[in-house]
Amino acid sequence: KNMPKMFPKKLDEDFVNLLLKENEGLKLEYKQQISSQEKIAKTLSAMSNTAGGMILIGISDHRKIIGIDPEEERYMITAANETYCVPMATLDLHVITIDPENLNEEEKYVLLVIVHATQDEPVSVKHSAGNLKIYRRIGDKSLAS
Repeated sequence: KNMPKMFPKKLDEDFVNLLLKENEGLKLEYKQQISSQEKIAKTLSAMSNTAGGMILIGISDHRKIIGIDPEEERYMITAANETYCVPMATLDLHVITIDPENLNEEEKYVLLVIVHATQDEPVSVKHSAGNLKIYRRIGDKSLAS
């Protein structure tokens, strides 16, 4: 099964709905929100060091769009990258607006994080003990190599 094209012309609600048909895997992860900067840094490291990929934030475990505060999540992902990733991962962040299903609801936002595969040295994660670990993506898991 082919992934949808990694860089469609428009990163919009239609693209999000296409993605949501896909299972999490090597190049795709869904998050409800970022609760731990150190944890998301492992995903950034693993995707960078494997094949690149996408993290879609604002999605429930059942792959429903629940939405997020885009500024909060943008801050969390940027801070995770700056604080824990050595060297920093190369990311593109896109806030995508999801229109309400009915007029009484407000629009929702999701954050699409595009993680570029590293060309040079691998991206390590700096742990609280000060040690650096390199992560790789194995299926839908981010594992220390």
